[in-house]
Amino acid sequence: MRRISLLVAIGVMVTAVTARPSGAASGGTHNLNSRVVGSTQSVPAPQSKPADKKEADCGCEVKTPSNVLAVVNGVNIEIKDVDAMVKDRIDPLQNQVIEARKNQLEIEINARLLGAEAARLGITTEALIEREVAQKVKQPTEADAQAFYDQNKSRIQGDFKDLKSQVISYLRSQWQEEEAKKFAARIRARISVKVLVASATPPETEVDRARVFATVNGKNITSGDVEDSLRPLIFSVQEQVYAFRKQALDMKINDMLLEAEAKKRNMTPAALFDSEIRPRVRTVTEEEARKLYEDNKSRVQGTYEELRPQVIQYMQNQAQEKAAEEYALQLRKGASLQIFLKMPESPVFDIAIDDRPWKGGANASVTVVEFTDFECPSCGATQPVLEEVAKEFGDKVKLVVRNFPLDQHVHAFKAAEATEAAREQGKYWEYAALLFANQKALEVAKLKEYASRLGLDRTRFDAALDSGRFSVKVKRDLADGNKIGIDSTPTVFINGKRTRDKSKEALKAAIEAALKEGPRK
Repeated sequence: MRRISLLVAIGVMVTAVTARPSGAASGGTHNLNSRVVGSTQSVPAPQSKPADKKEADCGCEVKTPSNVLAVVNGVNIEIKDVDAMVKDRIDPLQNQVIEARKNQLEIEINARLLGAEAARLGITTEALIEREVAQKVKQPTEADAQAFYDQNKSRIQGDFKDLKSQVISYLRSQWQEEEAKKFAARIRARISVKVLVASATPPETEVDRARVFATVNGKNITSGDVEDSLRPLIFSVQEQVYAFRKQALDMKINDMLLEAEAKKRNMTPAALFDSEIRPRVRTVTEEEARKLYEDNKSRVQGTYEELRPQVIQYMQNQAQEKAAEEYALQLRKGASLQIFLKMPESPVFDIAIDDRPWKGGANASVTVVEFTDFECPSCGATQPVLEEVAKEFGDKVKLVVRNFPLDQHVHAFKAAEATEAAREQGKYWEYAALLFANQKALEVAKLKEYASRLGLDRTRFDAALDSGRFSVKVKRDLADGNKIGIDSTPTVFINGKRTRDKSKEALKAAIEAALKEGPRK
């Protein structure tokens, strides 16, 4: 399930950003570290150009051996031919990287400042943030949330009762943001900071990664430091750009094949379409249209009678696209076709697995890390698949679970704490399975009831849950997840590489590939 961001809903931007993919939301108190690190007190950057005009090199293009993406019956299709079709979609994505790189240098500076201040005081950065930011910001009241909702309801989809928790989380994040800015300014006034470049730019070669962009207390911040922090965002943009290019390339190929077939049969492409594709398009029935409406009526406004023409037209268009794709596949079988567009490969992320629940081989050469949310239906469906696959590989695989409760799931954070309380008593996996089996009943009283079902010591369990003793572990998981760009759950990494396909077959194939590669050095 993807994170829902109130920021996106009302079309506003947070001043201090972290290098996370578009769609990732600012969370509650568990995301404080990135807020302080992201706070800026420097001279504002120049105003950027409109999002549809890419103004510089994003440093995020996947390197290819040539500009040719495909060859159809001897005719080349180049990148420029495809990008002309999707430029308005690709440029804003790549501009995200350009803008993020401008901000990331300041974020790196503030991260060093924060670390230096924590070291001076002899405490952890988490403790410093808690003391200087979290404790100084009050919890927004329901009245605060209602006032904000009323002021912005024309730009927010949904009722207040459904969005209240997100509004409160958003307001608290904004108040923390302001406090974090003040704190960052106080630290910066005491520590030597030298910025050596007007703006961070991407490295052209591996050697360029050593370029020094700034120093904090005499310690260098290099181009490599900035680029490493941007890896999650860059990979996310590469994936999205690939998807747009693949869609456009497929359309281009199909159009070329359709035109070639029409020419061979001495008819127009339109006539060929009417002859071969239109007869394959079946008529949408009233029952099918009504079912689609019923399945989605919570997300649309209007009765079935009001929306019926649009619903039927949408389904008819889908049927026509399917028929066209089937005919295109038929034409491709008789064509000489080479495709060189490659899906981007995930970078290898360093993910801490110490003090986290795990099963499998203690010294396995393949480590599978899952970031999960106990209120997320997709997580509930994926968890048994992961466990089954891991079991099949025995000691060759180590399955590790980390928490990533999403902001829109009001019970998920406390549920994650509860699993830690159960783990303390040696019942993590059994307790987690109970939560996944009861995802619509995760209130605190229910969490305690499930502990009783497993025969846990209720006095110990309740005390841990009520005190929030394990919240620090959940916050650590969230902070680490944010650093590597997680924006949805479940998110799975195999030996540090993110895998999108979480089907049993795909997971087994990815693990087999990792086993062949051998353990990471």
